[in-house]
Amino acid sequence: MPRVKGGPQTRRRRKKRLKLAKGQYGARSRLFRTATEAVDKGLAYAYAGRRQRKRDFRRLWIARINAGVRAQGLTYSRFMHALREANIVLDRKVLSDMAVRDPQGFTYLVECAKGGGVKSATG
Repeated sequence: MPRVKGGPQTRRRRKKRLKLAKGQYGARSRLFRTATEAVDKGLAYAYAGRRQRKRDFRRLWIARINAGVRAQGLTYSRFMHALREANIVLDRKVLSDMAVRDPQGFTYLVECAKGGGVKSATG
């Protein structure tokens, strides 16, 4: 059986890997072996980072809610429990946004949570 060198395929594979390494410094963007190591490490960090981002945002939202609620004389955990008891279903992202952008609405939510339910606008 004749020997097949596979030049075009090898070149294609290497060019693809070097393209992924674009933006790296020095040999990490020019030499195949070091570029491969850099790309593998980068992809691993990217994968982990996508999960880390979810944790980071949740921590940020909780910190913002806690700051807003403490100004009203309540703690985060008591506030979240009171919301659940009052059947107010809002996620942390929305609550955090309200605490930052709509202080009056957030204050109203805190009062509703303390009171134990949503009050209608008519009374």
